[in-house]
Amino acid sequence: MNRLNGKTAVITGGATGIGRAAAKRFIEEGAFVFIFGRRQEALDAAVADLGPNARAVRGSVSDLADLDRLYAAVKTERGTLDIVFANAGAGSLLALGNITAEHIDEIFDTNVKGSIFTVQKALPLMGEGGSIILTGSSAGTTGAPAFSTYSASKAAVRNLARTWAEDLKGTGIRVNVLSPGPTATELAKEAVGEEGMKIFASMNPLQRMAEPAELGAAAAFLASQDSSFMTASELAVDGGLAQI
Repeated sequence: MNRLNGKTAVITGGATGIGRAAAKRFIEEGAFVFIFGRRQEALDAAVADLGPNARAVRGSVSDLADLDRLYAAVKTERGTLDIVFANAGAGSLLALGNITAEHIDEIFDTNVKGSIFTVQKALPLMGEGGSIILTGSSAGTTGAPAFSTYSASKAAVRNLARTWAEDLKGTGIRVNVLSPGPTATELAKEAVGEEGMKIFASMNPLQRMAEPAELGAAAAFLASQDSSFMTASELAVDGGLAQI
């Protein structure tokens, strides 16, 4: 398929996990992709794997100057931008009674502030037919012990798409949310181990964790004209976890 032929995309959190899988799928479908992340080693490895239609820019979505450098690189090499996948995210567990201001700042600076400015700073490069994808989570709908700050941040991301669809009226730019459930990323494996992975896999009706490539395929759908009549929507790729 060449649904993204000639398109230019930015993927934050693009060096590993869902972001890297989406970058691979976008390139396979004809796109030129800029991946953005904090770890140079991971970015270098991703670009080596993704090939000549990938570029890497190091930085944090919570740093506005870093985002300015990202979009300056896009403008210099490509001129315009068609797809923004605001995928970078942060999350950690703290139960009510132990939540700290630092914990809230870490998660909201990345998941909410980072998403807002990733998109806002991209808009001058975008035009009709553009697609914005925000990474939500099944946690934005469900409740889980010690997960309140992360879950609240993802509920906020879900509402950003609803509000921005109104703000973007008349521009021809669409904005949607991709909401994963438990996904077998490197970060998940490091965080919860093999036993934790088994527990997460048992929590949804499909009785397994998603592979990052499955989320990459869903992101490609939202990036393409196959989803041309979708905006303000949430696409749940969660094995049914938050749907029943």
